[in-house]
Amino acid sequence: MVAQSIVFQIFLAFGIAVAGGALSGLLARTHKQLCGFISLGAGTLLGVALCGIAPDCLESLKMWQFLLAGASGYFLFALISRYVYHVCPACAASHFDEATTHRLAEFATAMMLALAIHCTVDGLALAAGNDDAGEAQNKLGFSIAFAICVHKFPEGLALGALLLGGGVARAKMLWLVAAVECTTILGGLIGWFFLHGVSAFWLALALANAAGGFFFLALHAVLGEILKHHKGLVLANFAAGFAAIAGLILYFHLKA
Repeated sequence: MVAQSIVFQIFLAFGIAVAGGALSGLLARTHKQLCGFISLGAGTLLGVALCGIAPDCLESLKMWQFLLAGASGYFLFALISRYVYHVCPACAASHFDEATTHRLAEFATAMMLALAIHCTVDGLALAAGNDDAGEAQNKLGFSIAFAICVHKFPEGLALGALLLGGGVARAKMLWLVAAVECTTILGGLIGWFFLHGVSAFWLALALANAAGGFFFLALHAVLGEILKHHKGLVLANFAAGFAAIAGLILYFHLKA
């Protein structure tokens, strides 16, 4: 059952991202529309990092261990974004003006590499959150899957819009989005084979590392990017995403 749950969630996240790419020509034509989707996804990522992953990890880790593992995930994404490419095109939406998209071919490889690392971490988080460690772990896995899936849609939208803006044909764009996002599946498989059955300590370290990456994506999307343009819209959608995750986790906690 656990394996089936992981496989389902991994392919669901992949499918949502590809669907976002497929709809990029129809939805989020303006920066304001894209901001709404992005801030909602960013809120869910921060919510699962603070309300779901952190309390669960602190049952197995000391505070300094959790902070160190979280910092490693945060700075991994920060370094990739600075020296390779923006690790998430959705979270860095305001960087992509018309001139940038027309130069897309010049840095397409770097963009694909950065996104592949991001998606692999998503898959690892899904696998780690669903490891067979009891009912509480399964509930955490569901909240992680929900947050990642909500974030995947604007991610696919942004990537598809970038590729279309760079002159890539629609059919080729869809294949490229699928190729990048399939690393989510790769990360999930790696997580399943290498994290399955390991101790709670190592699972907590893996999840803390993923939480650091989620924290970076959420802050980068809101504080560093889209808050500059549509403050009210961003804060409202960000709060809605955060509240959805917090409410989901609270529901599971009260139900237990």
